[in-house]
Amino acid sequence: MEKNREVPRDPLPQNALVVVFSYHHRNTEKIAHVIAGVLGAPVKTPQQVRPDEISDYDLVGFGSGIYGATFDASLLDLADRMPQVNNKNAFLFSTYGAPAFVATREFVEKNHAQIWKKLEAKGYTVIGEFGCAGWNTNSFLHYFGGLNKGKPDAEDLRNAEAFARDMHNKSQG
Repeated sequence: MEKNREVPRDPLPQNALVVVFSYHHRNTEKIAHVIAGVLGAPVKTPQQVRPDEISDYDLVGFGSGIYGATFDASLLDLADRMPQVNNKNAFLFSTYGAPAFVATREFVEKNHAQIWKKLEAKGYTVIGEFGCAGWNTNSFLHYFGGLNKGKPDAEDLRNAEAFARDMHNKSQG
């Protein structure tokens, strides 16, 4: 995965991991690298991480583009294969190709619901969620230059950084 050059300079000390599936324009990967930079965490794809190694981390972020109103199947499968834990912290983040007017908090929560339930069933506490628009050129949209061109933008990346700091703070106590 290519590193985002806008990663914050001073990572917070944390035993954290960021697992991300990002396809098409690498929208979610950009967000993952900003979050990982704040947390001092490695970024891995679902294929690069063993389900049993995830429980070694105190804080785990799961991120995906939204495909059919949920996370990518590789992350959902990973969540199914993870071992049971006792009250470990997790957070969710995503990028979506929907127009801004439909992207409410409830919209993001609905897109995260399936993986949230899987993580809770494994003993994780989901301590936060983040979602922002991503450039979408799927289907017929590519004929018109796509939807949400330029997203995630600098403001989205700043919001992701603030979100990561919040996740660090919540996981500390």
